[in-house]
Parts: sequence; structure tokens; C-alpha cells
Amino acid sequence: LEVLFGPLDCTLAESRDRLRRGALAINQSADAHRLTAEERTQVILDLKAAGWSELSERDAIYKEFSFKNFNQAFGFMSRVALQAEKMNHHPEWFNVYNKVQITLTSHDCGGLTKRDVKLAKFIEKAAASV
Repeated sequence: LEVLFGPLDCTLAESRDRLRRGALAINQSADAHRLTAEERTQVILDLKAAGWSELSERDAIYKEFSFKNFNQAFGFMSRVALQAEKMNHHPEWFNVYNKVQITLTSHDCGGLTKRDVKLAKFIEKAAASV
């Protein structure tokens, strides 16, 4: 049982959470490989057209978002955080007042994956709806 649920001294809620995270990892395994050169060509063009840039020092994408005020920036971050948690894929980000800087990469795969692309597309929709 400890293999599935972790230590048996944890709460039922903690066990359920661990199981959920494990199921998410299994469901997302198809998206958990680095983008091939073919896959990368088109998605990078689309992301660059939306204002994302490739980082030169590592295999990641980056974009800075600006909002009217801190409340809008924080609301945007909250929407992204909820989606990221559902995907079990979390951005690197930094916020000062109305600015939010986001970097996406898949640390477990050592670079960009379909998960990063999916999250970037969600982030674009979330920013447009503010």
C-alpha cells in the first residue's frame, strides 16, 4: 500500500492527493517528452507570434505580461495557478505590481514539451480575458 499511497501514517486526504498526482502523471506521460525538431518548428512559430521568446541559455520559453494594476495581475496569476495545478505542471514566474514574467520548461524532461505548449496557450487565453 505504501507504494500507491505513500507512508501509511498520512491522512486520507494526503493519500488521495498522492494518488491523484500519480494518475495525472500517468495521463500526461504522452506530453512528457521533449519536442522533436518537427514538433518544435510550428509551435515555436505560433508562440513567437503571440509574443513568447526562446531563452538562449536553456530550452525554455518566456513572456512578460502587463496589466492595468496589481489586482488584474494577481487574478491572472490565480487563473493560471489553478490550471497549472490541474495539469501538474507549474510555471516559473515573477510578479511586481502589474507585471508578470513567465518562463515555461519541463524540468523532468530537460526542455520544452507539449505540456509547456498547452500551458502557454491557456496562459494566452487567460491574459486575453482579463
